[in-house]
Formats: sequence, structure tokens, C-alpha cells
Amino acid sequence: MKQFFSLFVLVIFAVSCNQPQADKVYINAKIWTGDSTHPTASVIAIKGDKIVYVGDDASAFKGAEIIDLQGKRLLPGFTDNHTHFLSAGYGLASVQLKDAMTRQEFINRIKEFCKTHPDSTWVMEGSWDHENWGGELPSKEWVDSITGNHPLFISRYDGHMAFANSKAMELAGINASTVSPEGGVLVKNAKGEPTGIFKDAAMNLIIKVIPEPTKAQLDQYFDAAAQHAVERGITHVNDMNSYGGWNDLETYRRAAGTDRMILRMYSFVPLATWEKLDSFVQKNGRGDDMLKWGGLKGYVDGSLGSTTAWFHQPYLDDPHSHGLNITDTNLLRKWVMGADKAGLHVAVHAIGDKANDFILSVYDEAAKMNGPRDRRFRVEHAQHVSKEAIANFARQGVVASMHPYHLYDDGIWANKRLDTNRLKGTYAFKSMLNQGVMVSFGSDWPVAPINPMYGVFSAVTRITGDGKNPGGWYPAEKIAVEDAIRAYTAGNAHGSFLEGKIGILKAGAYADFTVLEEDILNIAPEKIKEVKVLRTIVAGKQVFLRRE
Repeated sequence: MKQFFSLFVLVIFAVSCNQPQADKVYINAKIWTGDSTHPTASVIAIKGDKIVYVGDDASAFKGAEIIDLQGKRLLPGFTDNHTHFLSAGYGLASVQLKDAMTRQEFINRIKEFCKTHPDSTWVMEGSWDHENWGGELPSKEWVDSITGNHPLFISRYDGHMAFANSKAMELAGINASTVSPEGGVLVKNAKGEPTGIFKDAAMNLIIKVIPEPTKAQLDQYFDAAAQHAVERGITHVNDMNSYGGWNDLETYRRAAGTDRMILRMYSFVPLATWEKLDSFVQKNGRGDDMLKWGGLKGYVDGSLGSTTAWFHQPYLDDPHSHGLNITDTNLLRKWVMGADKAGLHVAVHAIGDKANDFILSVYDEAAKMNGPRDRRFRVEHAQHVSKEAIANFARQGVVASMHPYHLYDDGIWANKRLDTNRLKGTYAFKSMLNQGVMVSFGSDWPVAPINPMYGVFSAVTRITGDGKNPGGWYPAEKIAVEDAIRAYTAGNAHGSFLEGKIGILKAGAYADFTVLEEDILNIAPEKIKEVKVLRTIVAGKQVFLRRE
């Protein structure tokens, strides 16, 4: 009997030793795990920065802090696959023009901003949209008399067109004799004078004279952007650079390992600098799961709104233009080939159908030339595609890095630019998924809000901002809420080489998750856009708690 009792005690001791320990246990939650083998749960336990248990029984976790979520929806943390993070951080404190609906309101907001900021400081970002007041592009005469000594260079919300006042053009030496550079357009009036509108590569004519932000300023932009992001349930960001890419990466490296690093970052630098990145990676590695690098971002074309996206056929409202390939195609091909051979991760912006076809062909060529490996080429935006292009995405295993909330804006005016046949391939979420394409979602912030609820709303409803498509703009491409969540979580984990670590809630994965005030899986899809985040957890730490 004594031997039996001793054996019983040993068995109990062994079982208790094998029971996972936890620091915190979240109970009474509606958990969508993203794990097909265990899709739902009500309890999640974490220790340190990892999940140790996902299930329905919290009784084993003695001594852990218990957090009762009172039936709220808990999801894997959202990744935003495409941001310009530091410029967005700057833009949070700059003039806000996205919802300026008239020419006069546009002017008035600039006037008020200039009055309340020190004279001679640059006014940038802005995110204006000339389609709000009928499509007339702004001209320097609108603002020269109200901007004082401020140089003004404000971006259209798509980032592919910007507007300068005369002061900014004077500093840059822009005049009637200045010609448009390759890959860009300097718009001039009937007298041959610059109007202040610069498209794509032409924007560099002004950018080159804008003072570089200081390290302290860049740190401020990062802190502001990071706080704004986690308040919206974002736990991981892919940054496609704002200030040349390398300044951005160094800003994130200054934050790494400190309390300021409240979310995960994957930093992409310009594709043209692939050789520098290759050397940097050989010397410094690729970072870690909080801050990683090794990605490169290039451009094929511009944007639909700026009529610089590259199409096979001309624009309806500009029949002499097919758009622009803003990077020399021979150079772009050379950079992709070299970067891929070096084992770096390549992502290239392509919006028009010709741009998508071109970069897919380059990726195909690189894969054949450099041999098999897990390369995960990405096309950023993948916005206007043919059926053949979708098949090529699937065949080649190229990630479609898409941004659904753009359709909320584009759907208002895109029919001015493109015919129905081309519009059927616009934001083709459902067709992509049906073909087995790996789709990932993001915002392109500050082009669109970083809030993933906006992206899920748009992917599911395809409602446009003018209210004229209540049943969805090209509704055949609507997807289910769960599909949209996967694109923001597991799809992005794959696109960042972090699958199994983030984007899923299971034992061993990082404790990155968000809690919502409403259950977006069980409310009217039209209301998803209004849902707020209650908590955001990154690496087991609560980085945001809503207090109301």
C-alpha cells in the first residue's frame, strides 16, 4: 500500500509538472483562433511573450492573473502589410485635407494651418483628393496669398501626385523651362508655367530641397504612429519606407529593445539599394521577430487617381495616356534579378494591368534564372488584374499584397478612368482566393486609414464612399468576414515569413492579439467599420487599453 501511495504521488507530481504555467489567463472570450484544427475557444493563457494554452478550461492555471473579457471577441493581432509609417506619423499632426469637399474648404484648411505654425516651416502630407470637388487640380494661385513664407508641398492621398506653392518651387528652382523627368509629369498651364502639380518622379524635383528630418523628429513620428496603430488593433507592420528607407530602418533600430517598441516591424528599403542591403544583412543578419529587415520595395507604375497607373489600353478621360512606368523597366528587371539572387525579399508596387503583367513576368524570369527557393515575391496593390494575371499569381506563388479600403474611394470615380471590362478585375479578392492566391491585406497608410476594421468592411461589403453601391461595387468580388480576417492575419504572417509565429492563436505562437467591442463575425457587415478595439496585446504585454 505504501508503494502504491508513493507511485500515486509521483504520478500526480508528474502531471502537475507537465501542466503549462501562465502569467495571465484571459477567460470568457469569443476567440477566433485562425487555427483550423481548433477554430474557437474561450480561454487563452500566456507566459512571457508566448501563448501556452488555447481552449475552454482555465482551472489549471493557479496563481495566474485572470482577465475576464466578458464575452468580447478576441482575434489574432492584425498585421498591416503596407504602410509608410513615419510619414504617417508626421501626418497625424499636419494639415488634414482628405475630407475637404470643396475647393474653398481645401484653401481654408491650409490657411488656418499656416496661421498656427511657425512661418517658413514646410507644410507637407495633407492627403487631399481633387475628386471631392469634381476633379479640378489645385493650382499655385489658390494658395500663394495665404501660405505666407511657408513652402508647401502636400501629397494627394495616393502619394503619387503632390501640390506645391510658389515658395516651394522657388526653393527648388522650378520655372517654365523645367522639363518633366523620366517617369514623372510636371504639369504646366496654357502659358507654359508650372501649376504646382507634380506627378510621380517629378515630385523628386521638390523633395530634394526639403530638409531631412532630424533623428529626434523621426523618433517622434515613430512614437505617434505606433500608438495610433496599436489603438486600432495593429500588432505588426510592414513598412515600405517614407524617408528613403534607410533612415526609417535606423529609426526602428533605435526603438528596438526599448519600451518604445510596442509593435512588431518589418522594414523594407528601396529596391535600388539592394546591394547595400545585401552587405548590411551579411554583417548584421535580418533582425528578430520584433524588428526584422531583408525586404526591398520597388515601383513599376503610379496610381489610378493620378492617372499614372500603367495600362495596356489608354485612360477613358485621358486617351493619349496609358499611364507611366515610373522606373526604367531594364533597371527594375536588373534590380529584381540581383536582389533575388542574393536571397533578399522583393516586393514591387504595381497597380495597372500592364504593370502587374510586367512584374509577374520579371518574377517568373527571376525564379527560373536563380533556381528554386522559398522567395515569396510580392506585388504591392495588385489592383487591376486580368484573369490571366490571377492565374499567374497562383502558378508562381506570388503574394497579392492588397489594400481593400482603397475601393471605398476609387469606386466613386474610377468609371471616369476605366471601362467596365478593366473594372471587373479591380480589387479581385474573391477571384484571387478562388484561384488559391495567397492574399494579404493592409492599408497603405497614410493613403488610407490604418484601421483594419475599415479594410474588413470594404472587402466584405465593397460599399463606396458616395453611397451609390449599397450592394457592393462589382459585388462578385466580395469575400466573407473570416476570409478578410485571414488576409489581415495568417496571410500577412506568410507574406512576412512569420507564419506559425503570428497571425494564429495556438500554443507556442506569440501572444499577439486584439479584443473588439463588437463581434464582427456576427454583426451586420455594414457596421464593421464602426467597431472599436478594446485591448491590444503584443508579445504578452498590453500595449493598449481603451478607457471610456
